[in-house]
Amino acid sequence: MNEFLKNIKMERPSISQIIFWAVAAALAITAFVVVNNFTQCWTFTELPGIPPAQCGVTSAEGGFSVTEGTPQASEVLPPAPDVIPQPNLPASWDGASRINILFLGLDERDLAPDTEGPPRTDTMILFTIDPVSKTAGMLSIPRDMWVNIPGFGYSRINTAYPSGEGAKLPGGGPGLAMKTVSQFLGVPVHYYAQVDFNVFVRMVDELVKIGGCIYVEPTERMILDPIGPGLDKVVITPGGERELCDGWKVLAYARNRKTSGGDADRARRQQEVVLALQTIIVDPKNFPNFISAAPRLYNELSYGIKTDMAFDDALRLAVLGSEISPESIKTGVIDPQQGMAIFDKTILGGQDASILKPVMDKIRVLRDEIFTSTGPTSPLAQGDAAVLMQQEEARVRIMDGTFSPGLDQRAGAVFQSYGMHVTEIAASPEAYSQTVVIVYGPKLYTIKWLQATFGINERQIRFSPDPNQTVDIEIRLGSDIAPSIP
Repeated sequence: MNEFLKNIKMERPSISQIIFWAVAAALAITAFVVVNNFTQCWTFTELPGIPPAQCGVTSAEGGFSVTEGTPQASEVLPPAPDVIPQPNLPASWDGASRINILFLGLDERDLAPDTEGPPRTDTMILFTIDPVSKTAGMLSIPRDMWVNIPGFGYSRINTAYPSGEGAKLPGGGPGLAMKTVSQFLGVPVHYYAQVDFNVFVRMVDELVKIGGCIYVEPTERMILDPIGPGLDKVVITPGGERELCDGWKVLAYARNRKTSGGDADRARRQQEVVLALQTIIVDPKNFPNFISAAPRLYNELSYGIKTDMAFDDALRLAVLGSEISPESIKTGVIDPQQGMAIFDKTILGGQDASILKPVMDKIRVLRDEIFTSTGPTSPLAQGDAAVLMQQEEARVRIMDGTFSPGLDQRAGAVFQSYGMHVTEIAASPEAYSQTVVIVYGPKLYTIKWLQATFGINERQIRFSPDPNQTVDIEIRLGSDIAPSIP
């Protein structure tokens, strides 16, 4: 049984490969969020308005007012709840369950000098990744959707963010927006992300330098003009692919709503740009240049990204990203023209205002197409850990980091007895007091089984995605695990 477990020579990943994959992870996560998030700290050009405090600019106090009221429509933000809920910090992602991330973009009109209170959300997109089926999806939610905001009553969904910010709730605006979207769609929202205008424009410019222009297919004639009157206007026409080579043009394309489909068209363009950016990043020919640009990009752009996702979780997402093809990414927009919502009128702030009343039966159908792979509920990693590990069939390399004679062969036999697919035995590059697990491919159930069976903790797991490796998991045995190997 041990004959096939004899030492097999292998090339170990170089330091540059490890650095590259860490950089690729950061770029991949950033590319998925940048196009959809229009936040407060615009610095690319001078615009009217008062940036919020987190942008490093001091503004006048007293901009937000809380008034008594009921869940009736009102342009004034709903009152704060009587009881402020306790903070609900996100748990660390287990690496195998479906994960949903809410991307928020703020309405720049709310930063005008005569506007009181925190800004509303101009864009809400819920992004999902399922490690089991290796699929992903994006669902755009219209800003005028009429929903119940937890603790505040019914209002437009774009008031959830400023309600949470103004009432100083734990988690602030993002926290209340996440709860609102979760309640509305009936799926959990685990994390949020925001990226400001400047970071978006700079990131696109850098990606264009490294990987070339992005290509989009406009359906109508559009004028790209992100900053108002001036000489920066560009006309883009339908009739096939169009090349966009400047960050500000991509920004203007993604934000333009002056087409026949209004906000629904704009949501589709945002998703189109997300996929175009992903295509550039995952192209192997661009990898070396990403590596060389990584230190500068990190130093210059990390300030503009806001999220409650841990860096380790972002790395786990990157492991999955290498095996999720564009064809496996589903997209959807809650579109009133497809019967998913009904236009209606109400009185907001004493003036007529348009709202969208959801048609939940049709919205649930769209939700299930994007957020499930086998049924009406969001799939989680469930079942016996050993069975899931065996079904995953991860290719595993065993390396002896204790230099005990024959330990690698004995460990290979033990892991095999559990149903693990051990394919290689190799010498360890160094001695280890604690076992180290290197993850080259997205075989996350195997990691969960190692954690449950041998007490491997997160500090012992290193993510180093490498599609050129001949194994998915590498276990470097340490003296901590040696007593468990007979």
